[in-house]
Parts: sequence; C-alpha cells; structure tokens
Amino acid sequence: MKLKELAEILGGSVIGNPEVEITGAAGIREAQPGQITFVSSPRYLKHLFQTKASCVIVKDNVESAPAPLLKVENPQYAFARALELFYPRQAAPAGISDKAVVSPKASLGPGVTVMPFAYIGDDAVIGEGTVIAPFVFIGERTRIGCRCVLHPQVTVREEVIIGDRVIIHAGTVIGADGFGYVFEKGEHYKIPQVGGVIIEDDVEIGANSSVDRATIGNTVVGRGTKIDNLVQIGHNVKIGAKSILVAQVAIGGSAEIGSYVTLAGQVGIADHALIESETIIAARSGASGAVRKGVYAGAPIIPHKDWLRASVLFGKLPEMSRKLRELEDRLHTIEKGKVQ
Repeated sequence: MKLKELAEILGGSVIGNPEVEITGAAGIREAQPGQITFVSSPRYLKHLFQTKASCVIVKDNVESAPAPLLKVENPQYAFARALELFYPRQAAPAGISDKAVVSPKASLGPGVTVMPFAYIGDDAVIGEGTVIAPFVFIGERTRIGCRCVLHPQVTVREEVIIGDRVIIHAGTVIGADGFGYVFEKGEHYKIPQVGGVIIEDDVEIGANSSVDRATIGNTVVGRGTKIDNLVQIGHNVKIGAKSILVAQVAIGGSAEIGSYVTLAGQVGIADHALIESETIIAARSGASGAVRKGVYAGAPIIPHKDWLRASVLFGKLPEMSRKLRELEDRLHTIEKGKVQ
C-alpha cells in the first residue's frame, strides 16, 4: 500500500515522499524498511532518528526527519488502525461443532460459531455472529448479544445478560456467587446470591477475571468499560461507562464506580465505596467511602500531589531520624550541664 493511500484511510497528511510502499507496522525500535511506526510523546522523538521504518506517524512536524512522516491528531489511534489494516484477524467459520453440547431449547442467531466442547444451556440466547470458543460454559437463560467473542474456558453462569460486541478473554468467570455470609451461632451462613450480572455493549474483560452476581438486583459493568486481567468485581458493584480497570484491581461488594474512571494496577476499592466519575486512582492504592472527582494515590488515598510530596519525605525519614537523635543527645547534654 502506498503511503498516500494509507494517509487517506487514516485521515493524515504526508510530509515527505507519498509514494513509499508500506507493507506492515511495528514498534519504533523494531521497525524495518517497509513498515510504519509511530511516536506518541515528545520524549520518544530521539528514537525517530534511529528507526529503520519507512514512515513514522507523528502529531507535530519534526525537522530533518530521516523518514517520511504521517501527521495525525492522535498517533497511537492511527497506529492501532494501521495494525488492523495490515494484520486483520481471521474470522472463525460459522457453525456449530458436533462436539459441542447445545441445548435444543437454546436460541442461536445467524452466523454464530460454537467450537468443540463448548456447552450452551437451556433457554440461552446467542446473538448474530457471536463466537463461542472451546470449553466455554453458558448457563441457562443467559442472553449474549451480537458479534461477541468468548475465548476458551470462559464461564458465563445462568441468567447473565451480555450486550453486543463484548470480548471476554480466557478463564474469566461471569456470574459466580458473590462473597456473602452472615455469622450466626458460630458458623458462617451463606447468603443466597439470587441476582444477576449485566455486561453492557462494547465491554472487554481480560483473562482470569471475575464478575460476581448480585445478592439481589444486578452487578453492572457499563458500556465501553475495559477491564484488564485478574480483576475482581464483587457482588452488586455498579461501574459506569468507559472506565478503565487495570490488572489486579479488586472492588468490594456494592461499590459504585462512575464513568471514565481509571483504576490503576492493584487498586483496592472497599465495599460500599462511591467513586465519582473521571477520577483517577494510582497503582497499589486503597480507597473507601465517598471519593470526589480527582487524582489520588496511597493507602488510604490522598490527593496525588500530596502523595508525591509525602513520598519524597518518606525517603528522607532515616536521615531525619538520625538528626533528631543527635539533637536529642545535644539537648540532653545541655540540660545535664544546667542541672550540675
């Protein structure tokens, strides 16, 4: 594909030779002649002068660039689209494997793919073009929308509702019982978990994550939210639209997370917490109670700018402690001299 053709598809303008042939895409350090790469931040511009790529996607003009440039508003987005163009995913062949177990009471839309050893229970509904990989379990009365992909060994328990274009990666469990017990007469008595789970459109859930069913009502993951691997979402949690949950986030039961929230790796959210929309919580932080819109870090969380100052002070504590002991010793010596 000529660079000028690619520029038209990506909505960018070419700086340099528009006739360059582009055959693939790669990272800026690994790229070879014929490939396109990108620079998303000024701090990576130094790599532009070392790359072997035939074109670099940039946001701003770069003087004396050694390769043609493709100028766009969002280089990372343009690169993602280029990857889709040069490395398209092969569609799974539609049809139901004779090695799958599909209830005669289930309803499958046109173009559905059910691979070997998958199980689909009674009264389940699968929308058009959805792909069910091997060893997927879909429970009774579950509804899955159109053009979804459920990767191997995904478990979707009974009466779960999943929207359109949802991707669920291997090993994830949707609709397991919430962790609910009441202590009575020396025993932990299990509270029946009779609610459901609603996963809205365009959600993606990473591998080996869990979204627990509600005790009553529904656990809800909002439209366009993206969830990384190894994330735990407790019963009755409500997550708004287009939030980001990074690896090993854990959210306690009945917490409410707003829209456009970012929870970085290993963040813990206590049960019944309320996180306002557009909040960012840094990695390995812990939050409870009501959290107003802002940027936070630490456990328990504090405003991120305060956490940065506190981190600097924490590194100085050994030296401060030594100086304090020296001052105490000098003061003790002075006081002892006065007494004598």
